[in-house]
Amino acid sequence: MLECIVRCLHTIREFLIQGECPHYIVENVDLFDKKLCRECQVKLEKQIRVMIQDDMHVLFNLQIDDLGERLMQLYPHVERFPDQTSTICGKLTLDMFKFYVFNFTQTCKHMCDSRDTGFYQGAIDVINMLRFRQANGTFSMYESNSAQFLITNLLSSLASVASSYCIQNGQAVPREVWQLYSETLDTDVASSRLKLASMLYCQGDLHRSAFVLNDVQQRLENSVTSVCSCRKLQNEQPSEAFCEYELRHGNPETLTRKMAFCVRFMREEMYCAPAILWFEMYRSVGDDVAYRDSSESVWMDWAEVDARPFMLYMQYLTFGGLRERQRQLQARQGLWNICTITLEDIKHPETVGNLLGHCEEMEGHMEIALLLYNASRNGVPRNNAANLHILRLTGFQ
Repeated sequence: MLECIVRCLHTIREFLIQGECPHYIVENVDLFDKKLCRECQVKLEKQIRVMIQDDMHVLFNLQIDDLGERLMQLYPHVERFPDQTSTICGKLTLDMFKFYVFNFTQTCKHMCDSRDTGFYQGAIDVINMLRFRQANGTFSMYESNSAQFLITNLLSSLASVASSYCIQNGQAVPREVWQLYSETLDTDVASSRLKLASMLYCQGDLHRSAFVLNDVQQRLENSVTSVCSCRKLQNEQPSEAFCEYELRHGNPETLTRKMAFCVRFMREEMYCAPAILWFEMYRSVGDDVAYRDSSESVWMDWAEVDARPFMLYMQYLTFGGLRERQRQLQARQGLWNICTITLEDIKHPETVGNLLGHCEEMEGHMEIALLLYNASRNGVPRNNAANLHILRLTGFQ
């Protein structure tokens, strides 16, 4: 049976390589015609090639009719280890994009601190320089990919900075800025869309904010991997599903479909962020700054939060404003689940605890909110906005 399956796969693979699948009976009929585009054929060929090279271990993962489990009973000596090639491929991709994010963070920090240009003009200067070098062909392939990542993320940040200025001054967001948002949504699977949803919420457009949040929720599948360059988790590894997807599809699709960067708001973007995140931008109390390491000094004057919990927090705010109480409570419960079940996988756990604490504040549960703020502070005693929240609620630290 296995030999028959492999022969069938070899035949299908040949058809995919040729770009034509002849009908078994009727002559001059291509079964691919108007059903399978060339891009899909190439992707399927790659998947089938991997299946064959992997000695058909994929069969042991089939869930239909419990086929995988039944095969395991017939062949108990076969162990379903993650494919080593896909694991290495996924780890390399994750590390590469972490490096991209780190470069973007450093660039933003430099421009925010610049007294000569400021962020807005500095970002435009960097974008023009990168585009000029791309046009001249002076970049290697890796440098070109890194440059394009930087350009797209800087343009996304420019849209947010411009919107923040408009909201602060009671002005309408110009058409050019809306166009910029639409062109930069695919920085990754979620972060730019979440910043758009946050901006719409701060502008008072709750219905459109809810629409964007629903879209993000559908995109954030379990195989999506969170990417953050701020902190390193011990033994951090991409999921098996992420690694397999990367092996089959390659970097561009991995970026837009399977990676979720942390959501970042610089101080220049603060009016596009919920007011509770403003405290994150001024998190340092007393001599906290002296206790930052070199990497923390880059981002701690901004608000940074993982994509999934921020989506849930925004849903809580938005559905509350729309008076959709049931959906609001579902979002709040989702935050509780993160804080009690999967907090070890979160890059900014103290911020997530603060967001949940604010939800409990809005519910009128001040004692629970205070417990959450204290728990956040216990985990990260310094450079934590929880200190400010405790001060707000009690009047003392």
